[in-house]
Formats: sequence, C-alpha cells, structure tokens
Amino acid sequence: MLSKDQLFKLHSWVGIKLSILLFVVCFSGTLAVLSHEMDWLFNPDVRVSPADTYASWNTIAENVKQEFPEGKISYWQRANEPYMADLIYVMQDNDLKYVFANPHTGEVQGYADITIARFLRDLHYYLFIPFQIGHFTVLFFGFILTISLLTGIFYYNDWYKELFVLKSGKGSRVFYSSLHKLVGAWSIPFMFIISLTAIWYFVERADLPKVSSYLDEERPTIEITEGQQLPNLDYDAYVAIAEEAIAGLKVKSILSPQKPDEPVYLTGTSDVPLVRYRANRVYINPHNQELLKVQKATEINSITWINDIADPIHFGYWGGLLTKLIWFVFGLALSSLVLTGPWLYLKKRRKKDRLQRERRLAHG
Repeated sequence: MLSKDQLFKLHSWVGIKLSILLFVVCFSGTLAVLSHEMDWLFNPDVRVSPADTYASWNTIAENVKQEFPEGKISYWQRANEPYMADLIYVMQDNDLKYVFANPHTGEVQGYADITIARFLRDLHYYLFIPFQIGHFTVLFFGFILTISLLTGIFYYNDWYKELFVLKSGKGSRVFYSSLHKLVGAWSIPFMFIISLTAIWYFVERADLPKVSSYLDEERPTIEITEGQQLPNLDYDAYVAIAEEAIAGLKVKSILSPQKPDEPVYLTGTSDVPLVRYRANRVYINPHNQELLKVQKATEINSITWINDIADPIHFGYWGGLLTKLIWFVFGLALSSLVLTGPWLYLKKRRKKDRLQRERRLAHG
C-alpha cells in the first residue's frame, strides 16, 4: 500500500505531466456530448420542426439523388432528436458530403463538408493521429484517469466530508484547493463511469482477451453472378422488413451496399433500454429483399450487451437531452479538475520553495 506522500506524488505527477493531453481528451469528449446540438445551433439546415408524420424513405432518397445526380448514399442516420434533420452521407467524385434532409417533408435542406459533431468526435476518438496510434493514445488516458481518481480517493480518504464544504476568506489558494476537492468529490461517480468505459474501449480495440469471439460482427456476403449490378435500392421495403423482423424496432440507421455482394445493413432502437442502435441488426439482400441475418437486443450475450451500452453511457445520450446536459456539466467539472490540479500543485510548490529560501536566509 502506498503512503499518503506517495499517493500525492503519483496524483500530482499524473496531473502535471499529462495534463495538456488529458485536458484535450476530456474537453473534446465533453463538447462531443452536445455536438449534435451545436450543429443545430450554428447550422440552420440541421433544424427541423417536430411533426407526427414522416416522408417516405424512398422520397427522401430520390430528393438526395436530384441534388447529387452522381452521388451514392453510403450511410443514413435518422436523428433521434425531434428537432434534428436526418444525416445522410453521400459520396460524389470521391468527396464525402454530409446531407441534411427533413424526415417529415422529405426536403433536402442543405449539406456540409464537415459537421461539428463529426469533427469533435473524431478529435476525441483519435486526436487526428492515424494508424490506430491516436485511438490507443486516447484510450490510454482511461487508465490515467483511473489512476488519478484512485490516488485522489485514497489520499483524501475522508473525501465525502468535502461534499458540502467550500472554504473562503482564507486566500485564493485555499479557496481553489477547497473548490478542487468539492468538485472532485461530486465527480467521483462520473469519473468511474468515464474511466471504466474508456478501459472497455481499450479492451475491445486491443481484442483482450479475445473479446471479439463473443461479438458477432460478421456481416453476410451475397453470391452474385458475373456482371451483376446493384439494383435500385428500395429503402421503404428494407425498413418494413427490418421492423417486422424485430418487435418494436424503429430503424435509425441504414448502411447502404456499395458493391453488388454487400447486404443492406439496418440498425435501430427497440424496447430494450440503454443499448446503442447496433444491438439490433438486420441484414437484407438488396437483389431479392431476402432477410439474411437478424440480431435482436433481447437475445445478445452479456459481453455484447456490455459492448453495446458503452457508448450511450460514455457519451450520456441514453436518456436524451436531459442526460446529455448532465454529462456535459460533469464533463466540464472533470475538465476543470484537470486544469486546476497542476495550478494548485505549482502554487503549493512555490510556497514551499519560498519558505525554504526564507529559512536558509534566516540561518545565514
């Protein structure tokens, strides 16, 4: 067991030496929580007036085709928020466009070369560092955050006494030190959630210990004849087949085939709470609308369930806008801890150095 002095040194070392990157990871993740809402705020094309009726998927696809005659829909995400447009990825001339379509009227409202949500999530996922290096760099900080959390808890073993204490009137260092402890104490459950889910992401990406063998990620392929081409995609039919295959399913995303031997891949929400869209999966042959494979959230194994609750819990979107706002506030709190920790340590170190100098001068 580490002594209190060793715990403090480890807590401080982690907080100072890795503070810049840790702050970038934490703050970008905090902003990513409300990134869709930021797109809504800054881009009028994303905004939609909620309505009870929806346009045909095929109508929307046809409107996209009219706007981008040479484009191909690669991915289609139906917004979970009633105030957001559908987001459709369109590839045209090797250039990706993010197209915003009104799910109620079918109108194409605009497009962008990048969205705030995509930028922030990519920054948080891999810091724009290629070749998996960025992903593992970010995930490494899940362990760093855990070390920071545990050393803080064991160093301040009576941390629960700080839940309602804020010292003032004794100078700025005492005030900010008390605020640091107060925010840290209230953030403990959130820090556990973020660090544990980040460690799970590391386990998943590194495939430890062969976790992929429990996750049925294999997508079916289709036997085709020589020269066979993709047919015109009937999105309405695919959605109807998927929603009939899984009770209570609401299709939320469609991955369109880009080659003749690829299936249509649909995911969505059902009556199973907390899991992400891909807990429910449907694969359909685009040539004959044959149902190829179905995964129901009600039938997945425990490892797959853990894997599919990681994202909603990590980013806080499992309960809609309310939980996103809660996660955003605690994300700001966590980011502030990363910034104030080094500042407090340096203030304490300067005071200690000054007192030592004064003692040396006093003793001649």
